[in-house]
Amino acid sequence: MMIIDCQVHAYEANTPKRPWHNVPNWPAHVTGDEMVAAMDKVGVDGAIFISAFGLYRYDASYAVEVQRAHPNRFAIVKPVDPDDPAVGDVIADWKRTPGAVGVRIMLTKEPGRDRDPADPGLDRIARAAAKHDLPVNVLFWGNLDAGTALIDRNPDTRFIIDHLAILQPRTPPAPEHPWADLPKVLELAKRKNAVIKVSGACTLSKQPYPFPDIWDPLARVFDAWGIDRCLWGTDWTRAYAVVNYEQAVEPFKNTDRLSDSERAMLMGGACAKAYRWSPKKA
Repeated sequence: MMIIDCQVHAYEANTPKRPWHNVPNWPAHVTGDEMVAAMDKVGVDGAIFISAFGLYRYDASYAVEVQRAHPNRFAIVKPVDPDDPAVGDVIADWKRTPGAVGVRIMLTKEPGRDRDPADPGLDRIARAAAKHDLPVNVLFWGNLDAGTALIDRNPDTRFIIDHLAILQPRTPPAPEHPWADLPKVLELAKRKNAVIKVSGACTLSKQPYPFPDIWDPLARVFDAWGIDRCLWGTDWTRAYAVVNYEQAVEPFKNTDRLSDSERAMLMGGACAKAYRWSPKKA
């Protein structure tokens, strides 16, 4: 079984050479080499490396460096700026970048990310991504109505919805009602131009490792979306304070709630299909 993590964030230490925009509650560094070592330890063959917006904003140069060093292990996704009138040219250039498989936008209620879903910049990105056959990764947890409107308004664009579209904690404990938005997530499944990342799910558990209480709500996601439209991922390192990398992988590898074919699709097949990329592990 080929295992692909649909969302990881690697980064180097905070230095004047490439300063962080802010300092999250993450380790001082998780470099590309360190990410590969963590993946090797638990049998993950490859990953979609999402350039960390919180650290680097729209600069994906570190992701490009890591992909160049590990071309068979990482594909890369770059956040793009809705306020940039030339964002179409940025996306065209990104399409030509080795290993590039998508772009990303934020549409949450956090300061600096809270946008009108009718923002013309979002439509510019959606149109350009469709033109260049790149999926748009979109984070709209806590703001599902806005995200749904964007997807509905751009039926020719492929969307990959981040993190189950459910707000996930950066630190324990899980929220009192972690799955409160699940009905809206199930309704979203009707959008045939979208797939969904089952990433960071372990952070929503109210029980200790191996997080047995995530499986009933996830079963509803799988039923609504179809397992071939669900992409497993860890969201390492954003989830660092809640789970370590091994704890985010092993529950999915070992659960009896998935058949072998379902596991293969969830933990690799659906991701390879959505991004049109597979790793080549030696």
